Amino acid sequence: MPKIWAFITDFFTYETTKSVVVKSRSVGIINRVVQLLIIIYFLCWVFYHEKAYQVRDSGIESSVMTKVKGFGYHNNRVMDVADYVAPTQVRDTLSVNLDPNQRQHQRYTAAESKYKCDTDEECDKYLGSSTGNGIITGACVNSSKGRRCEMKGWCLAEDDKVHMQPMMEVENFTIFIKNSIRFPMFNVTRGNFPSSLNATYIRSCTYDPEHNLHCPIFKVGEVLRYTGQNFSTIGGEIAINIEWQCNLDESEERCEPHYSFTRLDAVFQKNGIAKGYNFRFAKYYKNENGTEFRTLHKAYAIRFDILVTGLAGKFNAVPTLINVVAAFTSVGLGTVLCDIILLNFLKGADQYKAKKFEEVSESQIQILLSREGCSQLSIQPEEKISDDSGTVSLCLDQQL
Repeated sequence: MPKIWAFITDFFTYETTKSVVVKSRSVGIINRVVQLLIIIYFLCWVFYHEKAYQVRDSGIESSVMTKVKGFGYHNNRVMDVADYVAPTQVRDTLSVNLDPNQRQHQRYTAAESKYKCDTDEECDKYLGSSTGNGIITGACVNSSKGRRCEMKGWCLAEDDKVHMQPMMEVENFTIFIKNSIRFPMFNVTRGNFPSSLNATYIRSCTYDPEHNLHCPIFKVGEVLRYTGQNFSTIGGEIAINIEWQCNLDESEERCEPHYSFTRLDAVFQKNGIAKGYNFRFAKYYKNENGTEFRTLHKAYAIRFDILVTGLAGKFNAVPTLINVVAAFTSVGLGTVLCDIILLNFLKGADQYKAKKFEEVSESQIQILLSREGCSQLSIQPEEKISDDSGTVSLCLDQQL
């Protein structure tokens, strides 16, 4: 019972640390300078630049619609948007073709020269091959260039060596981008058309990073210039980045998009394999007798990927309180630095250690434990100290 009562008594006690006042001008200056730097860091970087008092929403919801306009002249015919944009409907991506096409019929024919044969059995090893221009049937047939394995596919076989001149008018085409976004945490919806824009301005403007920053119409040639690239002959992949950085503590009208442009396939620019950007697609027809044929397009194109990112912030008490507490706690780092200096680099380090740390010997502990009627064990050093508030003052200026 006495032990339990002693535990309860000890539990409801208050302990405080002993303060040691070091009267050293140099140490005091270091302490205040460190504290000042910490305060400046939190005020200028954490709160002003990083806006640590805000709660953030990066889960942006986005919708993008694009339209291309322009006419070009290719292979002795005029081409409009229906001819050179593929696919016609796809999310956040469009391709402007530079070099469309070959017309083919599906039939049986002799395969390429690498499929030479004398008997049908020699063609069996090519069954299931995916490196040719069709499916090997397993039969060895005569051709104008000798005996070859028979193949069923679209004829004539594609000739990669034939290239037409690209449609250079593509540089004058324009891309219209309509982007709407929403920050679900704050239920804020914005679009890339400022309220000040009108129909007359939209019909006549093109994007310029200095004079027409908010125009949603981009000239293809200018976009190529912004990326520092010229790949009109082999195509390429370009990202049109739409970045939304919104401070919702201000007016929502100031939540505006910022555009930037990068070439996504720049890493392959010096690579001799798979350079540029191309893809194949076909258009199918039937003649009067029902025979199906197709026009195969191997398009060297400029692919545009519309990439939308966003981050919105608004004042909230919770992150503000957390960072204020962190700031006050970090100010104490000045004390740690000064302790390191006092304990290791000053001439009066031993005197400071003697006042800051009290050492109690085993004999002192035995004497104190033998005293009767002590419910609160208080260990005191043998040296004599003042009976004031517990603050010990050291004057080290003469020892520096």
